[in-house]
Amino acid sequence: MTQNRKVTTPAAEFIDRTLRMEGSEERAGAEAERIGGGLRFYGASIGAVRGTVRDAQRRYPGMAHDEVTALATELWSKPVYERRFAAVVLLQGHVTMLGGNDLTRIEQFIRDARVLELVEPLAIDVVRPMLERLSGAEAARARRIIERWAAEPDHLLRRAASLL
Repeated sequence: MTQNRKVTTPAAEFIDRTLRMEGSEERAGAEAERIGGGLRFYGASIGAVRGTVRDAQRRYPGMAHDEVTALATELWSKPVYERRFAAVVLLQGHVTMLGGNDLTRIEQFIRDARVLELVEPLAIDVVRPMLERLSGAEAARARRIIERWAAEPDHLLRRAASLL
């Protein structure tokens, strides 16, 4: 008998477990009230999220591009603010690995973000430095993508484009 159980990487399990332990119900309630967006909240502080990602990188060193983007995607897959912010922090720390082809994944993150508190650091700290490094045809393609974002009905994509 096979079970339909989603496989979770050890790094994602570590981050999720640590964020849950770092959280508090009081902070979760306050953050849900302040940020909203239909996300769940563990109640972990921003510092705890950053520290947890740093600890995960020490525990699982040497991640290559595909491992970093897969981990970010896995963290983003659940509508929990701290998990998603951990994905942003992970991408911020590995922005030099990212290229124009990663815009598709980041676009999906932005579409699914639900709140500006996730869109703005993605745009400013991940997409902007990535765009600054691109050149030639890859840069031209990225500019066309950002121009499309600016004309999108999705207000989160328009906001991201306006920050670039």
